[in-house]
Amino acid sequence: MIDEKQAKVRAVVWRRHDIPGHEACRILPSDKGWTIEGVAVAVYDGQPCQLKYDIACDRQWLTRSAAVMGWIGERLISATVIRDVMGQWQINGHDVEAVVGCQDIDLNFSPSTNLLPIRRLDLAIGARAEVRAAWLRFPSFALEPLEQSYTRLGAEQYRYESAVGQFVAELSVDDTGLVINYGQIWSREAAA
Repeated sequence: MIDEKQAKVRAVVWRRHDIPGHEACRILPSDKGWTIEGVAVAVYDGQPCQLKYDIACDRQWLTRSAAVMGWIGERLISATVIRDVMGQWQINGHDVEAVVGCQDIDLNFSPSTNLLPIRRLDLAIGARAEVRAAWLRFPSFALEPLEQSYTRLGAEQYRYESAVGQFVAELSVDDTGLVINYGQIWSREAAA
């Protein structure tokens, strides 16, 4: 059963700092677990960009599916990702062997998906965990494996590393695990 305190709808708006952009996201409880939905708008390579996403997770925060639709300039984007109970992944109906066994989707354009391993792992302060995510890369929308690690530095503070330490960011999160600040890339402007 979903904990009553955690079952509230949570909503946030983030501002992007490395390129002009914003994202609105909300987390909704469901009978089967959780839904994360949002929309990101940005300027990418001089072109307007809008991406809507919908992620379904089970009660343990394991990804079941993700859908991303939108556009970058005149290019239309449509990616549907499915993860079955055996850990097999598909994108738009095609198997992706490289990400077999991954538990989390990672949307390269959004801080929302950091919530998944943060909630699922529930690390003690000082603990570190390595995870392998199915990374939906922006702007190619290819599904690739991404080695990551999370170190819980404090009650609401994490160190995130990916690509064998080539990318490192400090994350501050709220009591649900949603990002407040993501290094110098994202900051929260509003929450409810």
